[in-house]
Amino acid sequence: MASAVHAQANWPDRPVRVIVPFPASGATDLVARVVTQRVAADLGQQLVVDNKPGAGGTLGTAEAAKAAPDGYTLLLTTSSTHAISPHLMPKLAYDPRKDFVPVAHVADAPSVLLVTNSLPAKTVGELIAYAKAHPGKLNYATSGNGTIVHLNTAAFSAQAGVEMTHIPYKGTALAIPDLIAGQTHVLFDSLPTGMPHAKAGRLRALAVTSEKRSTLAPELPTLAESGLPGYSSVTWFGVYLPAGAPPALVEKVHKAFAKAVQAPEVAESLAKLGVEPAAPRTPAQFGAMVQADSNRWATVIRQHKINID
Repeated sequence: MASAVHAQANWPDRPVRVIVPFPASGATDLVARVVTQRVAADLGQQLVVDNKPGAGGTLGTAEAAKAAPDGYTLLLTTSSTHAISPHLMPKLAYDPRKDFVPVAHVADAPSVLLVTNSLPAKTVGELIAYAKAHPGKLNYATSGNGTIVHLNTAAFSAQAGVEMTHIPYKGTALAIPDLIAGQTHVLFDSLPTGMPHAKAGRLRALAVTSEKRSTLAPELPTLAESGLPGYSSVTWFGVYLPAGAPPALVEKVHKAFAKAVQAPEVAESLAKLGVEPAAPRTPAQFGAMVQADSNRWATVIRQHKINID
């Protein structure tokens, strides 16, 4: 016991492995590298990003769950593995609540609601009115069944009381040309991917999905202020330790990441990725946020009978 306490007190006295359960050069990987580079500089110890992609992030997450809870293996992941996949993949090799300890909320990536220019709607209210006046006419593009793009649109449709036809693509990059051409009508996309098309006049941006206006596109209203009160959705990025990690260690890791996220240069680098630093939260508050997110997506998935067959 004394040696364990001593090890925690000296953390980190050797390199720390940070499992990212998604491919290199993807959004989560890039966020992880920005943040861990700053954490490493602050701690004077190397943090090594270890990409373990596969099965929508669940393979690497399962591997992290089996690691020793000593602070030398961390998981930096997104809402996908902890708030969405558990409701789409019932045979997961991990339990997001039982196998992990929430440590730090790192960043959020809001989405933007885009429409094709051939639609007359210039506001969210006008889009909803048009969809209701033309039932069955509109369709929406997504990056595939069960993705955050799909869930965002399903939640929007349910709250707005509209019906649109789902057109899944293998990624939003493939969906954009058809949206520009008017073959599809609606798409929720990331800000870095979608906003250049809106600013160039090829598409129309109506709102962002975050609870508050995004610092990355402050001119756009939120969906909540556009007639859908309470609508809030972001892809969050967070750090976890395997279950069993001592509270003192959790707090130490939390403080390291919370400090890094507040650094101006980190915020600047994240902004280039379409990501905003997370508001300060304790580990317990982060865990509660994730659970609320999970409950919300469970309801959307169940109501819309969404699966990933």
